Amino acid sequence: MSLRIRFRFDGRCRMHPRYNPERDGKPQDKDCPGCESLRVIHLYCAIARKKARTGEGLSVAHADIPAEATEQSDAAEDGTGNGANKTPAV
Repeated sequence: MSLRIRFRFDGRCRMHPRYNPERDGKPQDKDCPGCESLRVIHLYCAIARKKARTGEGLSVAHADIPAEATEQSDAAEDGTGNGANKTPAV
């Protein structure tokens, strides 16, 4: 199984529409909440990219299905089960 994740965010500050945190780094106006939010989003995306590359913090969970349950479902599909799938006689 493969998983592909893309990290992309398109956003602009209302006051400073030319500000790009990837290119500009820290915002020039330190009191602008829009620019600061864009920078924080950029930083979190960079952290997620790095963790995805290294596999750090990723876990995969598999459901443990008892062997009895798989045997019962196979028998039900084949029609050789315990009669649970048969219609009652009227």
